[in-house]
Amino acid sequence: MKKRVLSMMVMSLILVPFLFSAVSAKTLKIGSMSPLTGPYASDGTDIKNGVWTAIKVFEEAGGIPGYDKIEFFPQDTACDPRQAVAAANKLINLGVVGVVGAYCSSSTIPSSEVLDEESIPMITPASTHQDVTDRGLEYMFRMCGRDDDQAPAAAKFIKEALGAKTMFIVDDKTTYSQGLADGVREASKKLGIKILGHEHVNQGDKDFSAILTMAKQKNADVFYMSLQGYSPAAMMTLQAKRLGMDSQIVTQDAVFQPKYMEVAKAASEGVYLTYGFTDPNTPQYKAFEERYVPKYGKIAAYATYAYDSATALLKAIKAAGSTEPAKIKAELMKLDYQGVAKHIKFGPKGDSGSSYIAFKVVGDKFVPYWEPATGLIK
Repeated sequence: MKKRVLSMMVMSLILVPFLFSAVSAKTLKIGSMSPLTGPYASDGTDIKNGVWTAIKVFEEAGGIPGYDKIEFFPQDTACDPRQAVAAANKLINLGVVGVVGAYCSSSTIPSSEVLDEESIPMITPASTHQDVTDRGLEYMFRMCGRDDDQAPAAAKFIKEALGAKTMFIVDDKTTYSQGLADGVREASKKLGIKILGHEHVNQGDKDFSAILTMAKQKNADVFYMSLQGYSPAAMMTLQAKRLGMDSQIVTQDAVFQPKYMEVAKAASEGVYLTYGFTDPNTPQYKAFEERYVPKYGKIAAYATYAYDSATALLKAIKAAGSTEPAKIKAELMKLDYQGVAKHIKFGPKGDSGSSYIAFKVVGDKFVPYWEPATGLIK
């Protein structure tokens, strides 16, 4: 009997540290919001993968003191405003302390209002509409650029590099696409470019023959295509080339996705688009490339911005030594370092900015072609 009691006492002493560890162990919860289903799932998955990569790298570097692990909760918005709001509410109930997302501006804007009410910091890696940060939400940050920076850069490229005098514009009426198209139209008019038409298609359309026939008849120097995602852009490019359109196709950052060339194939050759400049020769980019490519394949549009968003959030939490929203925000505002996609420093509205340049599709690559500061053609 004494041996049994002694044995139980020894076992208790052995188990106590483990029990105490289990009770005291803390988990840091981070969320993301992006389209994981539907026509924009590729871009949304890139965002999720970028966040995952940042978390793994951060944990391997020692994680955050006081937390035994970082748990990640990726949510599907499907680029639908109502689903995005539902996703935001789910993340709130899960107890996340920060969110990376969303992708579509039409999802980011309403969901950010829900998160801001709970003082949860949100960093979008992809939503470029100016209203994302212009509303003055206390905890809304943006890693990518803004439409009111991209639009003038696109207009300047179209005028100076392409020498265009006329333009035909099409968008799909989404918050992002139409907002950018409107900006390009107004910036182009100021530069003396005549707008021969500005038409709209609907999300989910697959047959663009009516709009493209109209555009072909106008025969503008540039056909500006502002669509939400690479898939509709690839279909429109294919149909435009089959129809024999001679206008030079110019498009925007949502098309900066290698799958655009996979779908549009030869029709994509020579298409131009604007996107934020990323230097692939920095040590930060090369380290990310070595980690990301073997697991996920080609680095697509917003994987780097999502990685930088998640890293910035985790850096701020670690520096704050706290998950109190005000302290996290204060540390986010202090950040000043070279990330993977760009140099990271947030301005008063929560914008980190982006240097938009023009790329040209050459084979299966987006090749840097022109930048607005010097007007140099690569």
